[in-house]
Formats: sequence, structure tokens, C-alpha cells
Amino acid sequence: MNEMTYIHPEAHLHPTVKVGPFSCIERDVEIGEGTVIDSNVTICEGTRIGKNCHIFPGAVIGAIPQDLKFQGEKTYTFIGDNTTLREFTTVHRGTASKGQTIVGSHCLIMAYCHVAHDCKLGDHIIMSNTTQLAGEVVVDDWAIIGGGSLVHQFSHIGSHVMIQGGSKINKDVPPYILAAREPISFCGINSVGLNRRGFTREQIATIQNIYRIIFMSSLNVTQAVAQVMEVIPECEERNVIINFIKNSPRGIVKAH
Repeated sequence: MNEMTYIHPEAHLHPTVKVGPFSCIERDVEIGEGTVIDSNVTICEGTRIGKNCHIFPGAVIGAIPQDLKFQGEKTYTFIGDNTTLREFTTVHRGTASKGQTIVGSHCLIMAYCHVAHDCKLGDHIIMSNTTQLAGEVVVDDWAIIGGGSLVHQFSHIGSHVMIQGGSKINKDVPPYILAAREPISFCGINSVGLNRRGFTREQIATIQNIYRIIFMSSLNVTQAVAQVMEVIPECEERNVIINFIKNSPRGIVKAH
């Protein structure tokens, strides 16, 4: 830390935190052990950053939301442990709707990405360059979103999903799949990612069988879900997929 850095007296930084020149850390900010804040970073009021994070130059974390309904209410931004926010990333604090914006642990948010108010990101998420999340988007653990993607407000992206760069996501993307094309569509199972994360052949085969019924049969989604419940033995993968679909008010992507 040096005289070119501003840290509000009411900010709480662990003694091991490193802050580069020309950065500004406002009041009511907490930053955990081992975190590095590079130059020209702005950390706004109500932000909580975990341990061993790295915030690259030009990032703005915890700014007020770009939502005309925001009336200055006390809200927060949470960044988990071991998360990296690259150059010029912006993460906005919550509104009265949820009260907080959350980015989980072990995430990589690449340059020029935006995480809008009240979003909830799980752990081990990768957002490639210039991906833009609108308000109240949910992204589950281990999802990967390709560069330049646009995600509509209130959308839900499931766990272990891989989304093609440049996608426009205006429907919910259920777990374990590849999603691509225009409009955004089901393009198969993310088998490479699932293998890397220790899913067995049997688990992957079960996922494939479930989505064969949901996307490749002549049944509508409601009928397909009922068929899955009838013919696929109960397991964690089946429960995750069915619960996701049943709790999708926007509806899920279709098969191309």
C-alpha cells in the first residue's frame, strides 16, 4: 500500500492484503487474507472479498446497480475465496430484490465481464471475456460460459454446463449439457467436462438417457419429465435435472 492508494478508515483488510497504486477501497469493505488488489481498482461500500483472491487493474466491485428501482438501500456484494476477477470486470451490489450479489469460490471471471445486481454465481465457474450477465441471473457450480455471451435477466444456467461463445441465453440451460447455436439450443452432453470432474461412465450414460427422453422424443417437456421419472431409476443426476426443469419459470432451451 502507498500514498497513491485510498483506503477508508472503516474498511477492514487482513494485514496480508496487497493493494496497488491508485486503487480506492470505500467504507464497510472487508477483504480476506492473501488477497491481491492491483492498481486502479475500485472496491465499493458493502463488498466482502474472501481469501487469496486476485482483482486485476480497472475492476469495479460493489458499485450501485444499474436498476432504476434502486433507492440507495443497504445491499452487499460477496466474492468467495480463491476467485480471480480480471481486467475491467464489474460486479454490482444487490437491490431490495435479493439484497446481495454473490460470486462463489474458485471462479475465473475474465476481462470485461459484467455481473449485474442480485446475480448468484456458484463455485468453479468460468466466464470468458466480455460475457455479460443481466440482473438476477443464477449460474450453478462448474458452469463455463464462452466469451461474448449475453445472458437475459432471471435466466438460470445449470451446473457443469458448457455454453458456446457469442451465445444469447434467454432460456434456462439445464445441467450437464452443451448449449450453442442461434437460438440457443441443446447440443449434447458435456461429456468431456463430466469426465474431467470424475463422473463415471454409468453416471454419464444415465444423463444421456435422461436427455434423450427430454430432447429427442416426441413428448412435450411435461410428458418427458413424467417419462423420465417412470423409466430412469432415482439417482442424484436424475433428481438434479428434474428439479431444475420443474423450477424453471422461463422454460428450458430446446433441441436444435
